[in-house]
Amino acid sequence: MRQLFIITFYRSYCERVFRDCRLQTCYVQSAAYPGVYPRNLHCRYHLNTRLPYIKLYIENEEFNIDGQRCENIMTCPMRPITSGSENCPYDYIRIYDGKDESASVIGTFCGMGKFPYSIIGTSQDLFVEFVSSPAGPLLNTGFHFNVGNWPGHVEAPGSKIGNCDWLLTAESLKKSGDTEGIFLSVAHWYPPHTSCTYLMQGFPGQVVRLYFPSFRINRIESPISPFTGDCGESLTLYDAPRPDDAKIIKTFCDTFSRPMEKHDFVSTGNAMFVRFESKTGSYSGSSLYYWAHYDFFNNTRFGEPVAGTACDEVIASWKQRAGRLRSPLNTLVYKQAPPGEDVHCLYRFVTDKRIYARVILTILSVNFKEHPYTPVSCQNCYEDRADKLIIWEPFPGGKTTNTSIGITTTPLPLHLAVQRSLGSCLCAKHSNSVSRARPYRVVSSGETLNLQLIVDNAHAAASYFKNPSPLFEARYEFVHGPLCGPPVLAAALEGEIVYPHLEALGYTEPPKRIQCIWDLEIEEKRDIWLHFDSIKFASRHCDDGNIQIYLPGRIEPYLSVCGENVSFARELPPLSAVELGFESLDDPLVMDKDKTRSIRIVFIGSASPARASFKIAWTGLFHLPKNSDGTLMTSRLTEGGSAIIDSGHACDFICPGEEALCIPARLICNGVINCPNVTSGERKFWTDEEKRAREAYSEHSLRRLGYLDAVSGIPLGQIHDEAPELCAGARSAGGGDWLAPALGAGLAIAIGVCALAAAWRLCCRKRSPDEESLDY
Repeated sequence: MRQLFIITFYRSYCERVFRDCRLQTCYVQSAAYPGVYPRNLHCRYHLNTRLPYIKLYIENEEFNIDGQRCENIMTCPMRPITSGSENCPYDYIRIYDGKDESASVIGTFCGMGKFPYSIIGTSQDLFVEFVSSPAGPLLNTGFHFNVGNWPGHVEAPGSKIGNCDWLLTAESLKKSGDTEGIFLSVAHWYPPHTSCTYLMQGFPGQVVRLYFPSFRINRIESPISPFTGDCGESLTLYDAPRPDDAKIIKTFCDTFSRPMEKHDFVSTGNAMFVRFESKTGSYSGSSLYYWAHYDFFNNTRFGEPVAGTACDEVIASWKQRAGRLRSPLNTLVYKQAPPGEDVHCLYRFVTDKRIYARVILTILSVNFKEHPYTPVSCQNCYEDRADKLIIWEPFPGGKTTNTSIGITTTPLPLHLAVQRSLGSCLCAKHSNSVSRARPYRVVSSGETLNLQLIVDNAHAAASYFKNPSPLFEARYEFVHGPLCGPPVLAAALEGEIVYPHLEALGYTEPPKRIQCIWDLEIEEKRDIWLHFDSIKFASRHCDDGNIQIYLPGRIEPYLSVCGENVSFARELPPLSAVELGFESLDDPLVMDKDKTRSIRIVFIGSASPARASFKIAWTGLFHLPKNSDGTLMTSRLTEGGSAIIDSGHACDFICPGEEALCIPARLICNGVINCPNVTSGERKFWTDEEKRAREAYSEHSLRRLGYLDAVSGIPLGQIHDEAPELCAGARSAGGGDWLAPALGAGLAIAIGVCALAAAWRLCCRKRSPDEESLDY
């Protein structure tokens, strides 16, 4: 067993030095104790412990220091223990908070009885002075107490300013190597009207968390100056770097408050101020006993925070055109959800078509952890209780929604998106399939897109609190500016995409680079022919412009055109209904399966109209009716064509070539070639009956439309819809029909001229004297 040695030095009859005192090893007592101490003493005791805080264990010990004069000793009153020099004119004991008389005086005591409290110094040293008057009765026995240290000292990773004010910074905590800082309640003596403060200051963008693993509130047991009102001692937390009554988070009082252990108090900014105040002072520490922990969290947001939510953000195109985002940097959100509720973080991407019309969201990684307590499968991402990401459009297709009460612009809530399996859902099983090398990309059809992070509250704190790895990483970009024109083109028999959109040139400033994404919706059982009416690139470099065409459900482009291969766009074959019907229905990541039937055309390049311009036209093509084996349905063709027209095929003009394609009458001679140039010869397996039926139907249609005489002598199978002979006949055939409109227009012009003349006479007639004198 290790033997303890306490060094005691005797300098005089009653002057002693005690070093490295420990409990039950240092006994300090007056001269001749427990006998009567002599008169005219001036004793000095130097007390020291190895660690702060030094404590005089004098509570409930017998104390008998008085020396008052009385004519009759037998009737001399017994004075209770009091403090203060004015109350102790004869014998007294005085305690200094330090090594000698130059230190602060803790108190001066005299009287008889059991000492009511212990005394704790602010360091390792106390100096005790005992004085007895030259004259007085020899009746008092003096004092006796033990010396040790009180285990309430913790070195906080910060800087101390003054007696008990602390600056606790994130930088100091980082240098210490600890993840959390600690400070304790005041464990030593302090005078009345003491104020001790703690300023926790984080880096810009951080928030401060403070919690109490241990907290007790007691009555004030050793006051220096008694106080009978409420809140003699208090602890106040401010959501500010200084005391501000408008930003009080919580106040604890000794008289009516309940302690709150293990509750997180979180600031909204990067600083929290804590102030302890005491009206009474204390000889042995605060009545509010607490053990406080603090740390700092990065609360940087990628968008605009939504008030009243833990982690919702709005990312607007007018703030930033492109950027990155990830799961919350502030991992406190994973332990602050209400009981029974999952953690929800909603990221709303919003734009305005006057700036950008679409959002591109690219998920770069997904890193969800397995449930540590109850393994949860992710077979059905929407319905299983698994951590997940859900991406959906609150306004599907960028349009209003028809409901039982009419047309509404109310956004589609998450629960309806889940019920209808709209959008995309990613969970732990997609961790390997989604990566930076193979990102998952979503392009909105409208001006809004939602990304919702959902984490199961049952394990959110255990799995993700203070976990530096992001649950997901993504990047976003707002695209399709005004120069691109409308982003979604509804299904139609014909139409065109023109870049640049000339209407936008007057009021928008072109960016350095531009990306346009058009979705051309298509109808089932309809071929589509895309053809470039005009295309111009300033150079052969693809940086000036690159046009890519994607078929429904395909990842790789069907066609990529730029300056070096612009000739490829000259003659494109029609896209058959079979090619356009491809859908990856078994792909769990496909967004809005009911809206994948569209051709996507992407243009990336220089925004200057002088560097690139083009016009892409399209035509929806019909087929002559066929039997199930692919042969022409000759019976329908030889019925005079009425059966085909009535069935909705609109096969008024048969295109040249072997594919048996046809277009409606309104596309004939409309200034755009709508029939593809597939005239390489007839299909070898056509029978004579099929040829005769086709020619008969074509002749009947041209006669019905008034074109037959104009193309007499030309083989019907070789005429395209913009042939000069055909269109000249169309103008002559329709000339008689223009007479009535022309006469009507002439009459309207004549009436307009007369009206203008009458108005001129009315306005320019001579004014009357009264009118001329009016002062306007």
